[in-house]
Amino acid sequence: MRGPVSSLLPDFPWDTIASAKARAAEHPDGIVDLSVGTPVDPVDPLIREALASVAEVPGYPATHGTPELREAAVAALARRYGITGVEPAAVLPAIGTKELIAGLPRLLGLGAADLVVIPEVAYPTYEVGALLAGARIARADGLTQLGPQSPALIFLNSPSNPTGRVLGVDHLRKVVAFARERGAIVASDECYLGLAWDEPAVSILDPRVCDGDHTGLLAIHSLSKTSNLAGYRAGFVTGDPALVRELLAVRKHSGMIMPFPVQAAMTAALRDDAHEARQRDRYRARREVLRKALQDAGFRIDNSQAGLYLWSTRGENGRTTLDWLAARGILAAPGDFYGPTGTAHVRIALTATDERIAAAAKRLTAD
Repeated sequence: MRGPVSSLLPDFPWDTIASAKARAAEHPDGIVDLSVGTPVDPVDPLIREALASVAEVPGYPATHGTPELREAAVAALARRYGITGVEPAAVLPAIGTKELIAGLPRLLGLGAADLVVIPEVAYPTYEVGALLAGARIARADGLTQLGPQSPALIFLNSPSNPTGRVLGVDHLRKVVAFARERGAIVASDECYLGLAWDEPAVSILDPRVCDGDHTGLLAIHSLSKTSNLAGYRAGFVTGDPALVRELLAVRKHSGMIMPFPVQAAMTAALRDDAHEARQRDRYRARREVLRKALQDAGFRIDNSQAGLYLWSTRGENGRTTLDWLAARGILAAPGDFYGPTGTAHVRIALTATDERIAAAAKRLTAD
C-alpha cells in the first residue's frame, strides 16, 4: 500500500528546536535568532524598481527565462567569479535553489539503482532530494571513501553550509576527474561563492578546475544571500548545455516557471555589483563582531572561511550548547541538523541586524 511521501523524509529539523526558541524568547531584551540564514536587510531599490516595472505584464513567462536574464547571468559569472565559456542557452532560472536541489535527482531520472553522494556535514536538502527520488545515499568528503562505487550524482557545496569550508582548485579538479571516470554528474551548490572571507572560493566551472569543459557539471547559484532575494525565490543552474536542456524540457512540462517580475528583478541584480558589495561589507562587519565575541566566550570556530555562518563548538554536544545559548536569549542551529559528524557544533548565522548582532555579542561576553 502506498504511504505518504512525507514518511520518506526525516523530521523537519527546525521543528526540533522549538523549546530552545521559546527559552530564548523569554530574554527580557528579546530573542536574537541566529538559527537561520534568511536575509534581514532590505532589497536594493534598483531591484525593487525592476520588479515593479513589469508588474502589469499579464502573459505567461518563459521557463527558460528571458534572453536578458540569461545574458546577465553569463556576464555576472565572468565578472564576479572568472567563470568563462558559459552559453546563455545553458542558463536556467529556478524558483529558489532549494526546490531545484530537492528535485534535481528526480529531474535527472535517478532512482533506486542510483547512488547520490552528499557531503558528510551538509545542508539537509541534498539528502531530501535523494530520498524523494528513492536513490541510495553516501556521505563522503573524500573520494577514497567511495571505494569502487560509481555514483550517479555527486553534490558539492563550497563554500559550505553549515561549515563555511572552501574546497580548493586541486580538490575540485580531483572530483571532476573522478566523476568523469565513473560517469557521474557533479552538482555544485555555489550560493555562497560571493561571500568568501579568509580564502578565495572557486566554482566547479572555473577554467582552472574543469579546463573549460563543462560536460557533466552543473553549478547552482542563488541571489538569496548576496542580493537579499530570498523572498523573491531567485536562483539559476548552469553548466553542461545537454544537462540544462534536459532540465528545461522536464521543467517546461511541469510548469516550473519563475514569475516574470522576478526575472526582471534578477536581471537587474545580476547587472549591478555595487549593491552586492555593500551587502558583503555588512556581513563582514557582523562576522567580525560575532567571531570575536564567540572566541572571548570560549568557543572554537572551525572552518568558516566563507559563507554566512560561524561553525562553532564548546567541546560538548551541540544540543547542550544550544541550551547554553538559549539561556542567554540566543538561538542557533545544532550541528546534528547537518549530519552525524556535526553533533559537537552549532551553526551561528550572521543574518541579523547590526543591533541584534551587537546584543548577541554583549550577551556572549557578559559572564
